[in-house]
Amino acid sequence: MYAIGVNPWVWASPVDDEALAELIPRIASFGFDAVELPIEQPGDWDPVRTRDLLAAHGLVAAGVCAVTPPGRDLVDAAPAVVESTVAYLMGCVASAAAVGAPCVGGPVYAAVGRTWRMSLAERAACYADFRRALTPVAERAGECGVSIGVEALNRYETSVVNTIEQTVDLIDGLPPNVGIMIDTYHMNIEEADPYAALALAGPHIKHVQVSGTDRGAPGRDHFDWPRFFTVLRGTGYQGAVCIESFTADNATIATAASIWRPLAPSQDRLAVDGLHHLRKVVA
Repeated sequence: MYAIGVNPWVWASPVDDEALAELIPRIASFGFDAVELPIEQPGDWDPVRTRDLLAAHGLVAAGVCAVTPPGRDLVDAAPAVVESTVAYLMGCVASAAAVGAPCVGGPVYAAVGRTWRMSLAERAACYADFRRALTPVAERAGECGVSIGVEALNRYETSVVNTIEQTVDLIDGLPPNVGIMIDTYHMNIEEADPYAALALAGPHIKHVQVSGTDRGAPGRDHFDWPRFFTVLRGTGYQGAVCIESFTADNATIATAASIWRPLAPSQDRLAVDGLHHLRKVVA
């Protein structure tokens, strides 16, 4: 029922043309249907070349992942920072349209790792600022046939949105092509009932990322994957489901994602074990 994809971050960072030339054939050989494409820096990979490479190996672009390191913020930031972040997101939309990806997803509101306390009034103002800043990106994306999936992160990575309920509030009033990107890793930390939260997200879901509760392979963890997919089917979502994990071999990404130990005997095993489990559950 669902295309199963994987993010090349499982093996490499940055994900650039050289990495994709090596990884896309391998991903196809494992039996995946789709690839999720992060953009750490504009120009890391060429959208037309990547589209053709995917097609040559029978794969599709499941989505583009927006990456928000320090200095990429739409809220509680200087006007120049907001302007540069909008420009970056516009570039992500253009790349998604060119590569044939239906969605740009990620924590597009603020840099990962930024946390600060907010009163109810300050949070309302923060959310209003986000909506104003994202509106031109959403409008451009709509013109390109691309959706925006806003991702809630755990409390250690952001204080803007940690739950699906907060994310529904955050996107309220934005164009209908703005919705939610599901990430089971963060939901397992923050949601008292992740399956009820998934149902709440239902009409807003634009993209789905999955990983084990330890960021390893889905299925080698305590998450109730059959229940998750039962609820996901009930939402009517028909897009791809993509494994997102990270390599401990790259110091920058390992530190950013707090990957301090190997999560599988090899990165290939992480991807393949996760794929086999997801196929079994979906079937």
